[in-house]
Amino acid sequence: MEIAHWFVLIGSLMLARGLWGSTIAHLPFTSASIYLLIGIVLGPAVLGVFAFDPLREAVLLESLTEIAILISLFSAGVKLPVPFSLRRWTVSLRLAVLAMGMSVALCAVFATAILGMSLGAGILLGAILAPTDPVLATDVQLRHAGDKDPLRFALTCEAGMNDGTAFPFVVLGLLLIGADAPDLARWLWRDALLASLSGVGIGLLCGAGMAGCSYLIRRHHPSHQLLDDLLGLGLIALAYGIALLAGGWGFLAVFFAGVALRQTEWRLTEAPPDGHGLVHGDAGASGQATVSQGSLVFKEHLERLSELGLVLLLGGAMTPALFSLQAWLTAAFLIFVARPLSVMLSLAGSRTGARETAIVAWFGVRGIGSIYYLMYAINHGVPSALARELVTITLAVIILSIVVHGTSVKAMLDRYWD
Repeated sequence: MEIAHWFVLIGSLMLARGLWGSTIAHLPFTSASIYLLIGIVLGPAVLGVFAFDPLREAVLLESLTEIAILISLFSAGVKLPVPFSLRRWTVSLRLAVLAMGMSVALCAVFATAILGMSLGAGILLGAILAPTDPVLATDVQLRHAGDKDPLRFALTCEAGMNDGTAFPFVVLGLLLIGADAPDLARWLWRDALLASLSGVGIGLLCGAGMAGCSYLIRRHHPSHQLLDDLLGLGLIALAYGIALLAGGWGFLAVFFAGVALRQTEWRLTEAPPDGHGLVHGDAGASGQATVSQGSLVFKEHLERLSELGLVLLLGGAMTPALFSLQAWLTAAFLIFVARPLSVMLSLAGSRTGARETAIVAWFGVRGIGSIYYLMYAINHGVPSALARELVTITLAVIILSIVVHGTSVKAMLDRYWD
């Protein structure tokens, strides 16, 4: 396809999504399922109008997915309820750390025992597939900054954190593949602990600093107009760049920058004397606008565009090689065994209800995050034969996730809230 054809295709799909948005919202499946079907029909599996090879386009695909994830992580952090409560975050922390780690371990065991992979390759595969996705899982995440539903909060917060907590395991897998005797103590201290803490700390400082700066300008110079959408994008870039330069995990920095921005602005502008935050509104109790509210304007549009383009490319990557028994067995194991088991074990004793636990265990949506980690691994020296195998398995997992989660999310959540 020529560039003009791509403009026509993307433009037509965007127009259709905009014109029939309410109709699509009432369908029993998500828009990602539609984009995937269109990509498969136009791709080499059916009509052959276009084809997309993730291995050949690994550098481009890493950059595209990186941008999409950063935007989604920031918006997820901004929408988390205020004020901060450790009790409210406990379930999400268990999911992002314990459940994610168990999922990596279960996938690694499956890969070594069933697929015949080495330990390093198995851990790398588990790390690629373990994180839940902040881009494709919008139907089960918080809708706006005042949404305090505990189920949506748990899933949103998990997706925001585990894209960062998976990074140490990606690094561990690459170390085990490329070295006979990697320094595991150094990995544990530098990559698992120090880089994670650095990312969180940098994000909190950047977000709080932006909130304080914008508050002072608006308070002392009320006629001065701030461009909140650009401030949000700038905060994403700043937190991410500083974290990378400092050796921290940038995804964690961006997510917690959004969290700190919203929490700090709430304390400065929205917290009334009785200490209860507002649920809705673009301005706080003082009537002052906030960056966290204004910056969400661009989020929805960019997220929809990234979902459309990247899922369409997934369909174009579906070739006969994807019809691999091992790939689909791995996908079924991850979605139907590893995710539910790891969630149930991690939430044991957390006082989470059985119905909530079951829904969280089921909606472990995989998508753009897994593609990013896959491309990151490929661009950091994974052998070509292993890279092709990882691509096949990852695409199978994402396609199965889009189909089974996309066709069940609305029905299950409707029953949950009835």
